[in-house]
Amino acid sequence: MPSEAATSLPALPQGSLQGREAFRQAVRDAIAHAAAAPAQFSQLIFCDPDFADWPLGERAVADALQAWALRGHGQLLLLASCYDEVQRLHPLFVQWRRLWSHKIEARACCAAHAADLPGVLWTPAWALRRFSPLHSVCVAGHEADRRTTLRAELDEWLGRSMPAFPASVLGL
Repeated sequence: MPSEAATSLPALPQGSLQGREAFRQAVRDAIAHAAAAPAQFSQLIFCDPDFADWPLGERAVADALQAWALRGHGQLLLLASCYDEVQRLHPLFVQWRRLWSHKIEARACCAAHAADLPGVLWTPAWALRRFSPLHSVCVAGHEADRRTTLRAELDEWLGRSMPAFPASVLGL
């Protein structure tokens, strides 16, 4: 049963979306739903070549991620080609990642061509896939077959990835 906070949120988008702001809003909404109903969003997978277009640096997103981390026993898996843009554009997210490193695994597919790595926000309950970063053409939905197919594709990429984006850098 959804929590009261989850029922007061706008419904997660279904079907086709187009445009950078529609994509960014879908990411915001998904993270807000994860914060409100962490049991339904126990695992989050964020996959993108560089996360430059994601709203990860916004205060509301950082606050929602904080609430998600505090309320549940979930895991966040990040997969990118590289994390340079995350560090440059999303300092609040980088700070949050340091605090919650035990709940976050970051991996990189450095050998992959950035255009090949899909833009995906995957959860056990809902998924968003961006097909064209230039035009932000996306498809979102709760359909089990879509989530299963996306998860299999992500697992293939994960199999070719290696640990990356450490929470802290230890120096001598």
